[in-house]
Amino acid sequence: MAIRLLIDTDPGIDDALALLLAFRSPECSVEAITTVAGNVGVERSTLNAFRILEAAKPSRAPVVGRGADKPLARSLVSAPHVHGDDGLGNLGELREADGSLRYPKPRLALSPLDGPGLILDTIDRFPAELVLVALGPLTNVALALQRDARRMALLRRVVIMGGAVGVPGNVTPAAEFNFYVDPEAAAQVLASGLPVELVPLDVTQSAILPRSVLEQRLAMCPDPLARFITDMTQRGFQFAEEIGEGGITLHDPVALGIALAPSLTHFESLHVAVECEGALTRGVSVADRRAIPVGRKAPATCRVARWLRTDAFLDLFLNRLCPASS
Repeated sequence: MAIRLLIDTDPGIDDALALLLAFRSPECSVEAITTVAGNVGVERSTLNAFRILEAAKPSRAPVVGRGADKPLARSLVSAPHVHGDDGLGNLGELREADGSLRYPKPRLALSPLDGPGLILDTIDRFPAELVLVALGPLTNVALALQRDARRMALLRRVVIMGGAVGVPGNVTPAAEFNFYVDPEAAAQVLASGLPVELVPLDVTQSAILPRSVLEQRLAMCPDPLARFITDMTQRGFQFAEEIGEGGITLHDPVALGIALAPSLTHFESLHVAVECEGALTRGVSVADRRAIPVGRKAPATCRVARWLRTDAFLDLFLNRLCPASS
């Protein structure tokens, strides 16, 4: 039976790559996409979701719901310096030789439900089957919990790209971006009792895609999607070079890959909480990894991915997105 996915996302270059991985994976069915403010504002992230759908042309397009336009209790922090002003490497500015837009604005056919409402509606359609994959700030997930925690408890799994358990953060010395943007939402979701599988920076930062590897694979790929991937990732590679990394770090594709193939990692049950008040520690994920008897610790709030079979993941990712011609 296909893995039924709902993807909550703020596209974002790596979000887009994760969505493409999902659309190219025969073992799953993307039932719905909910958008949220994060890497870019929610209007832009929603436009980007449709731009990705238009490029990918899945055989059955998922329902798309526009979600929260700001964090639960804070002003939005976004990341145009990483993803470009439009979130997808400024694709909207590219033109063909005749001056026409290479990627015209797509038509938006939104669900009448907002993001949290679509999450709950999709659970109703697939109770005890639906896997929610959260790739951005957890605002929509927290709002859905506030509306109906009983229905949210019918999720099969909640796979979250977020947090930094034993490594430095990527937006502050201590915090990962998604948890930093909306720490209150992350705290609520982790304390909710949902079947959370946390995929933190500890795991995702090991999956680095060099420009040369992607270019080589795309050169062998006859798929028209190859040009979209090439155009979209240029800003990501430029940012990686600016900060001295060897390529794009595939944070969100790793989380999506683990949603499809949990054997790519090893999970450890841990109590993880999120700091909301600290001036220097906003969004920090605090995991109790003390070597003391379990009974002396607070109960586990989630299962945390602790390592990644990096080569196996990269093979999966590249084979799905860039299948070589036969």
